[in-house]
Amino acid sequence: MQRRALISVTDKSGVVEFARSLVQRDFEVLSTGGTAATLRTAGLPVTDVAQVTGFPEMLDGRVKTLHPAVHGGLLALRDNPGHQSALEQHGIANIDVVAVNLYAFREAAARIGATDEHIIEQIDIGGPSMIRSAAKNHRFVWVVTDPRDYDAVISGLDASEEDAGAGIALRRRLAATAFRATAAYDAAICGWFGTRLGDVLPPVLVLEAGAAQPLRYGENPQQRAAFYVRPGFKESSISGVRQLAGKELSYNNIMDADAALELVKEFSEPAAAVIKHANPCGCGTGESLGEAFARAMTGDPQSAFGGIIALNGEVDAALAEAIAQPDTFLEVIVAPDFRPEAVEILTTRCKWGKNVRLLACGPLSSQRDRSDLAVRKVVGGYLVQERDLGFEQEQRTVVSSRQPTPRELADLEFAWRVCKHVKSNAIVIAADRALVGAGAGQMSRVDSVFMAGHKAGARAQGAVLASDAFFPFRDSVDAAAAMGITAIIQPGGSIKDKDSIAAADQHGLALIFTGVRHFRH
Repeated sequence: MQRRALISVTDKSGVVEFARSLVQRDFEVLSTGGTAATLRTAGLPVTDVAQVTGFPEMLDGRVKTLHPAVHGGLLALRDNPGHQSALEQHGIANIDVVAVNLYAFREAAARIGATDEHIIEQIDIGGPSMIRSAAKNHRFVWVVTDPRDYDAVISGLDASEEDAGAGIALRRRLAATAFRATAAYDAAICGWFGTRLGDVLPPVLVLEAGAAQPLRYGENPQQRAAFYVRPGFKESSISGVRQLAGKELSYNNIMDADAALELVKEFSEPAAAVIKHANPCGCGTGESLGEAFARAMTGDPQSAFGGIIALNGEVDAALAEAIAQPDTFLEVIVAPDFRPEAVEILTTRCKWGKNVRLLACGPLSSQRDRSDLAVRKVVGGYLVQERDLGFEQEQRTVVSSRQPTPRELADLEFAWRVCKHVKSNAIVIAADRALVGAGAGQMSRVDSVFMAGHKAGARAQGAVLASDAFFPFRDSVDAAAAMGITAIIQPGGSIKDKDSIAAADQHGLALIFTGVRHFRH
């Protein structure tokens, strides 16, 4: 009995060659619409699905393959006499190969100006149904949803000619790929409807992410790892970078590069950040990227060695010269783009240049994707929240007797933006729009103050301090004053706020409450 293949694809790459290989192996090719036209243009014999079902395409193409003559041929077990008898009784033939990929829903949803009606028309119904039917019956049916698998299917078919049991492992893998494809497709549709409904935290969390790259290992060599990204994500981010040079990215590289890039996004003026173990050890802004970089590197030069750098503008030759110093060592540099001469300088001037990863993330925008959720894994579940973006909800109030000076206000604004990116309990000391000391991840807030002061040393004299959450006691204000801090910004909200205000007034400090905290666990 002649074998049959059903081919109906949106992505037509490689489909003519695939169909020709099937015809050469004496397959009858069934097809629909545009795919059938493409194959006929290539001179291949094609049977319209409408000839098989006895019904024309209906409802503007909404109904083509939803018919027992198709799904009976896909779902019937070849080793079940009852199934085969039923097919014979109803004049249905088995279908042995299914090549289907789905309507371009994601592309339609991403198109600027697309109407809801147009996007909904791109929700494929028949395609997922055929894929699932074929994948369910993968013991007997080859299902291929990715053109990159066409050659493997042809090789598997040839092998099965010699050995009837050959190819079952491949068919199982293809079935898994198929179910992942339909699951991801449904996730994209769920996400679009959720956005339209404003359903930020739906009752069922459905995530879509494709594997961008396998990783050598995770945080430690004994942990397997891979990097997954959201298809079609538009905001400049570590998930969409182009690697221009250097070794393969590691799990920890990606984590730190993400932290660095998200920090420099906080600033409209030229900014640079140095990250070590997911915390800023340096950050600066300036009139130029070169000035910002110089300020960032003075924050904690010892910790910056082997660190990750992000910049919010293009790296040119002059900046590359400043970065490529023999006494530095950098793992990753991420920026919107790099001039060709900058790439040459960064990769050849220092011993570490041949390994440094240069990541181009594309132009940064003030528009942030608020639909992108912050997801963290706990054992057996997920914690999901909105991203902590912007400072619009804050109502800043000077609660001290002394008003901050314009210079202090500029440094407080800088310190507050950096503090949001330091692990809590977070303390940041800043001077002249540069991070000079940070305290991160301590169980006691006053311990974070001491740590930041230790890092700042003499640079704390005349500097400002930011705290990501309120001071539970006045001891942090007292410690800051002893270091020479002149102004503090913090959320307020403690039952002992009055004690902190009294301490600030006693020491002549300016104190601002924001009304909003920025924890980062």
